[in-house]
Amino acid sequence: MRQSPEDLPDLETAMASTDHPDVGSPSRDAEPVDLAALRDLVAGHGGGSVLRGALPFGIHDVDSRLAQGGLALGQLHEIAPDQAGDEPAALGFALALVARHLARVRGEALLVVGQGHPLPYGHGLAGLGLDPGRLLLFEVASDGDAYRALEESLRAQGLAAVAGLVDAALPLAQSRRLHLAARRTDLLLLVLRPPEAESPNVAATRWRIAAGKALRDRFGCIERPCWQVTLDRSRNGRTGHWLLEWDHAAHRFGLAGALAGHTVEAGPGAALSDRRVQRSG
Repeated sequence: MRQSPEDLPDLETAMASTDHPDVGSPSRDAEPVDLAALRDLVAGHGGGSVLRGALPFGIHDVDSRLAQGGLALGQLHEIAPDQAGDEPAALGFALALVARHLARVRGEALLVVGQGHPLPYGHGLAGLGLDPGRLLLFEVASDGDAYRALEESLRAQGLAAVAGLVDAALPLAQSRRLHLAARRTDLLLLVLRPPEAESPNVAATRWRIAAGKALRDRFGCIERPCWQVTLDRSRNGRTGHWLLEWDHAAHRFGLAGALAGHTVEAGPGAALSDRRVQRSG
């Protein structure tokens, strides 16, 4: 368990960096959730000021398909990799959403991470435009611990965004509990589940993410991360599919060049972690 953002630079130096904005490395063993420590963690970083309403993508074709013109705050949103191996891409997409939200508000974000999931580190977070000092990491041993930590954080109301990485499908009963807890807040709430682990739940949106072919500079480094983004569920809205790129400096999404709006095919591309499956648009 990490109880302060100051721990992140140490994590950065402990992991190898690459030529692109990686965000993760395999997690180490975690102890059962300590809710008392989590309460102290959130209380010590409270006072965040959040925007009411929604977090827009800034792309008309995406925002127009969402009932509130963006990701509704105070509601549950589910993100999943498209296939096995796309987990780093899904994590990168989720962290880009968190970075965009934190660029608009004060406060920190909490990431609850179960065993076996990639852990963000300082260099990768900075490559996505997310200040490592504004992300709190909380490691847990099971999905049950993850959901308890998420609920406790939502009740604390001292954060701007909360995200959790779980190992199985999001149960209906648990999604209802998260939904009810989130309704009392204006937080961005994201749950990342594995691919092919669908189950009925009350999430307002469901996203499916795969890595896209990103533009590289003359040194071979990725200029902007790119994702194949599918909106499979949009309560009171419409579904869709896009190839999105991320400008980490401006905290802005954009349609990926000439490929925007076209069908995506499999091929070599760029991912965001050591466990990478490369696919392109």
